Amino acid sequence: MLDLLPDAVWREPSYRWFDPFCKSGVFLREVAARLLDGLEYWEPDFEKRREHIFRKMLFGASITEMTGHIARRSVYYSRDASSPRSVVEFETADGNLPFVTAKHIFGKGAKSKSCVVCGAPSALERGDKRENHAYAFIHGGFPTKELPDMKFDVIVGNPPYQTEDGGHGASATPIYQHFVEAAIKLNPRYVLMITPSRWFTGGKGLDQFRARMLADKRMRKLVDYPKLYDGFPGVKIRGGVSYFLWAREHSGLCSVQTMWDGKPIGGPAERNLGAYDVLVRRNEAVSILEKVRSFKPAGVSETTLAKRVSGAKPFGLRTFFHGAAGPDGLSNPVKLYGSQRVSWVERASIPQNSEWIDDWKVLLSAVQGTSAAVETMFLGKPIIGAPGEACTETYVVTGRFSSELEAKRYAVYLRTRFVRFLVSLRKATQHATRDVYAFVPDLAVNRDWTDGMLYERYGLTSTEIEFIESQVKEMPAPSPVASK
Repeated sequence: MLDLLPDAVWREPSYRWFDPFCKSGVFLREVAARLLDGLEYWEPDFEKRREHIFRKMLFGASITEMTGHIARRSVYYSRDASSPRSVVEFETADGNLPFVTAKHIFGKGAKSKSCVVCGAPSALERGDKRENHAYAFIHGGFPTKELPDMKFDVIVGNPPYQTEDGGHGASATPIYQHFVEAAIKLNPRYVLMITPSRWFTGGKGLDQFRARMLADKRMRKLVDYPKLYDGFPGVKIRGGVSYFLWAREHSGLCSVQTMWDGKPIGGPAERNLGAYDVLVRRNEAVSILEKVRSFKPAGVSETTLAKRVSGAKPFGLRTFFHGAAGPDGLSNPVKLYGSQRVSWVERASIPQNSEWIDDWKVLLSAVQGTSAAVETMFLGKPIIGAPGEACTETYVVTGRFSSELEAKRYAVYLRTRFVRFLVSLRKATQHATRDVYAFVPDLAVNRDWTDGMLYERYGLTSTEIEFIESQVKEMPAPSPVASK
């Protein structure tokens, strides 16, 4: 990560470096090592150079009292920075790496159950005797009142990624975006951070952050690790991780580099991150998407499937809802596709969109993904829903039709590598809801679309086709439907 910074920073004795979420202290330790080499020209005396670097240049805020001990041990060689064992004897035990307590900020009424800053549940506020994970940097506790005029030149580190929000199951709220925004607000020369890559496509609490980041012309470099476990071996962060360099004086394109198995794939590409409403993470995909988006038969841009696909809970039924085992005894039974089983319900019990029940429908799972390090399918197998059938929120209704023929042809289209590749550009996690279809053209279902036909329609080159087929596994399609 530090290699993204310009070489000149290691030869600048006046810069202040800040890690606002110290854990092991590894960032400041490595910064110190580089500065000790880079500033030799400025101060040949090693002892004086080291004194200046540790006392005047390196600062941090620990995220817990324990990580404060660990960070000081790592950076100063002693958890007590005032001890003779410390590389520099400070006046206080914390040195420049304190753990600063802070409190969550709770709203009023219904909002009082969670912190308005980070979304943490009120149960985490446990008084002054116990830590509450109200990180000082985003809750107004750091820089401290003793350092009101502290200006930092480089802010670097690995922020906390999420906090449990008290929701169902393992529900959690991302919080890393708050640290990024707080760092940028301080207006340093550089911000260098590693975060989950989910913000590329937005999601829970991330849509506004995504929009701001993609529009920020000060984003200078971005290095992306899309493969599961690649950035942090053994740690499952769905959607991968990435690190970026934000440079205050830069205004223009951002260099984007994809990594795979720890090695770069191709060279970096200078790109406009705000070209689309999401970040297309693979450089090789940009030309393909541009051809699809710019294709204008009869001079009119094609609409996309985002207008055809239903929202979550298409019929108003939660994923855990199940009906009867069979239709017997029901006056007006509807076949219901649900989580891992099919059941039967009364038509009158369908809460919403009951008029869809009599349409031909194509259903797809709202969650598609595995624990594998590499996703290659991106969508589940389409289910043809006949008139008299509905589903729970386990599925989305990707299209409704007046005939079985149209529904089957639409399902054939969804199975193509071409469609699933375009879906992959917006799908950073297992969720396959309406938004992931927003790059997929809504084509007429007057034929059985094949990948070959689609590649030709959009003028894709052999290199572009090879890239698509290297990313998306073939999904065998049913036999072509004969015209009726």
